[in-house]
Amino acid sequence: MSDAVAPVLTDELKASIQRAYSTWLGSRGFRARRGQRQMIADIARGLTEDRRLCVVEAGTGTGKTAAYCLAAIPIAKALDKRVVITTATVALQEQVALRDLPDLKRNAGLDFAFAIAKGRSRYVCLERLEDRLAYDPETARLFGPPEAEDLEIYRRLESSFVTGTWDGDLDNWPDGVPSKAWTPVTNDRAGCHGRRCKHYHQCPVFRARSDVSDANVVVANHDLVLTDLRIGGGVVLPDPADTIYVIDEAHHLPEKTRDQFTARAALRGCTDWLKQIASSIDTMARRFDQPREVQRARERLVDEAGGAEGLLADVGTIVRDLPFESRDADKETHRFPLGEIPPPLAEASAPLGKSFGGVAAILDELGNDLEEVIEGNLDWPNPQLAESWRPTIGQLASRAASAEALFNDYGSGSLASAARWASRGLDERREEIELTSAPLMPGEILNEKLWSNCHGALATSATLCALGTFARFRESTGLVDSARESRIPSPFDFPRVATLSVPPMRAEPPDAQGHTEEIASLLPGLLRLERSALVLFTSWRQFNAVVESLPDELRSNCRLQGEASKQRLISEHTSAIDEGHDSYLFGLASFAEGVDLPGAYCRHVILARIPFAVPDNPVDQAVAEWLESQGRNPFMELSLPDASLRLVQASGRLIRNETDQGRITLLDRRILTRRYGESLLAALPPYRFDFPALAPGRRRTP
Repeated sequence: MSDAVAPVLTDELKASIQRAYSTWLGSRGFRARRGQRQMIADIARGLTEDRRLCVVEAGTGTGKTAAYCLAAIPIAKALDKRVVITTATVALQEQVALRDLPDLKRNAGLDFAFAIAKGRSRYVCLERLEDRLAYDPETARLFGPPEAEDLEIYRRLESSFVTGTWDGDLDNWPDGVPSKAWTPVTNDRAGCHGRRCKHYHQCPVFRARSDVSDANVVVANHDLVLTDLRIGGGVVLPDPADTIYVIDEAHHLPEKTRDQFTARAALRGCTDWLKQIASSIDTMARRFDQPREVQRARERLVDEAGGAEGLLADVGTIVRDLPFESRDADKETHRFPLGEIPPPLAEASAPLGKSFGGVAAILDELGNDLEEVIEGNLDWPNPQLAESWRPTIGQLASRAASAEALFNDYGSGSLASAARWASRGLDERREEIELTSAPLMPGEILNEKLWSNCHGALATSATLCALGTFARFRESTGLVDSARESRIPSPFDFPRVATLSVPPMRAEPPDAQGHTEEIASLLPGLLRLERSALVLFTSWRQFNAVVESLPDELRSNCRLQGEASKQRLISEHTSAIDEGHDSYLFGLASFAEGVDLPGAYCRHVILARIPFAVPDNPVDQAVAEWLESQGRNPFMELSLPDASLRLVQASGRLIRNETDQGRITLLDRRILTRRYGESLLAALPPYRFDFPALAPGRRRTP
């Protein structure tokens, strides 16, 4: 947290917030919601207290986006700060930027400028697009020749950008672009020429960044915020010390943080691009007629890269002798207990970290030399080639730095809280071993990078509490005993509009075959109860087995995850319902959250089982192991709270607005027969329960 004295929530500031809320309600013809009014007040107090950190769980129907904007924007303006609203999904990011903020600016009497911020990978690089359309193998060092279908996509992208019908944002391209075609025409910091690029003034990235620099309110996403914090903060987004962060969908923040700060290195991949470095530098030396800086870099790289290749082979030999366990059909894994790297592997990794650090440093120096050539401060033959070589050298340096981080981590001998594992592909034609290190405690990172540096922050979501408390969220985000907390209940009359049923079943999920067969026998009757349903599974194996068992007349009305994009499946589903047909969506975890199917589009949510995490995830295994080493109970502190949160999210797909109604069916009797079931039921909204009597003599078990 910055050192500035916390402001007092003055009467004038309170009045400005209340005035904005009243103006917005009057302009929209809305009535004040008690929960929304409470949320505005709680945020206003939380952002002006000493710690300036607050956590608010706001149930569905609260109107949380309007609430946090109406509180945070007046406070930020009064303090000459900026607001960064960050979401976990592009869909919510665009909803806030394209619908909610324009509405508030128009109807609440607030004067503010706003912009949407995305990572570079969401925008086309006009220079790379031009290069792909005029492919030249002499200058195209990062990607091979484009395929015919990709060229057709590139022509359409260029034409639409030139005519002004497309702004260069991938998310605004109506048909989507396959990743294999998109990757060659986007860019990163290392490959960007910045102001020197001939397309600079038309560049979609810099147009967007210009809007961001002028905005009072910036709408970003968790990945971009964490990337900005990882590289120092205030690089792409506003300086954290001058920023009030509004973190929507905050339950995703720990996982996103862990992903952002995870280090990986693939052994064969490292070996291959070390050879690419040697080839690239040889070619570079010829193109520039052997300047001494390139010759010196080549000589140094021969030593560093040659040593690294041998060390990589040593690491591979050590790792192959580890006891691996199969995780799925094409991969097996060895997890290092308590994250401790065996001494032989640590001893082989430490010099690799130094070697890759040396490679990265040499390439960075070479990149600086290219900058000097471009600026005219260094005299090389053929200086016009420097622009095209800078991205190649920059990206190779980035890869070397990434490998350096992984091998330094493995070679340090430190038992810092990290999950570490090796994975090996089962493709006999090309063995690939990948080493990974993921932080166990993302809250420590968030404390260091975010909470201690920002002016203030709000974390909010419809689901932050697990088993009725914020304890799990506080620990995972590092907000232990440091933030103001409040829970805003949903305004919906759940007992009147929603019923939760648990039908009598013989089998429980641990009996995988019996449970799957029983679901398959029950599902046709359950689907026929309503014209629309969302059916959610926790494993592909059970998903596929149940789908294969469905009668043809029902199967024809099912839309299955994996058959098309999520957006297309939802569109087809809603169209079928609008046309009077039955339609059922089948999915896994990604359909249990962020899917909005109001009214007739979802009258029945069917859950195959209590959504406990699959126990073969290396990070979850490592966290459980660490908790046990501390004398704590991983089931009670990790598995059960996370399952409770997922159960609330999944069942919450049913009631999305005041007019919704329907039923939820859970095909897992453990919620009635296990002692933990009482905690899971207590954490759910107050649905009307429909539980057939337990079999005679049956009693709850631990």
